[in-house]
Amino acid sequence: MSTAIDRFRHLHESGCFVLPNPWDIGSARFLVHLGFPALATTSAGFAWSIGRSDNHITLEEALAHLRVMASAVDVPINADFEGGFAVEPEGVAANVAAAAATGIAGLSIEDSTGDKDNPLFDFDLAVRRIKAAREALDRSGTGVLLVGRSEGFIAGRPDLGETIRRLVAYSAAGADCLYAPGLRSMDDIKAVVDAVAPKPVNVNTGSEFTTLADLAAIGVRRISTGGALARTAWTGFIAAAKEIADHDTFAALGRTVPGAEINAFFKP
Repeated sequence: MSTAIDRFRHLHESGCFVLPNPWDIGSARFLVHLGFPALATTSAGFAWSIGRSDNHITLEEALAHLRVMASAVDVPINADFEGGFAVEPEGVAANVAAAAATGIAGLSIEDSTGDKDNPLFDFDLAVRRIKAAREALDRSGTGVLLVGRSEGFIAGRPDLGETIRRLVAYSAAGADCLYAPGLRSMDDIKAVVDAVAPKPVNVNTGSEFTTLADLAAIGVRRISTGGALARTAWTGFIAAAKEIADHDTFAALGRTVPGAEINAFFKP
């Protein structure tokens, strides 16, 4: 087991930490500069950076991105590995094994299908997918941490009872950490934390609805930002570009961080 994986697992043992989501080497290194102890990739942020929509990158592109990100910084990287880039458990296992070899410290597997009529994998299949990922990681001998994600609250099935049922099953199938993106009620989050205890829970804070202190107080162990930092960057870029295109003015460009300041962050 690598030192980065050891450190990553230790972070999950107590307290609450933030692992923000960069989308490229520069954003990752800046976040390390700020002192964050771990980072997570964002499938959306990466996809946008190469001109794609979320969930439209290939397995090969994802693996290459993970290798780049894991080698760019000296803090642990948790991979947003979408749905494992396969439907059947055997395919998930093979792809998880490939991801574990990229240098990452953790990876998540989702249960969303991308089908608006049937947005979540059948319960039994979803559990078998997590079990297959667990077995693949065990065979790899890497110690990479497995995050089981249930996507109901962002896939059109905001059912707390079903979400908890799935997360409890994913925990039993071998997930080390549990995650239900889209939860915004502190009572709902606390219910998830209690249901899967003592396993750690990840919460996504893609908007201003809580604080680290409040989440820590109810037992949340880790906090991620998903694609929100990438959206923040795109928000500034889009506004400035539209000002130029629509008004022939450049005011937004005068409100930016000086280039010298950015260069200072990346000095060898």
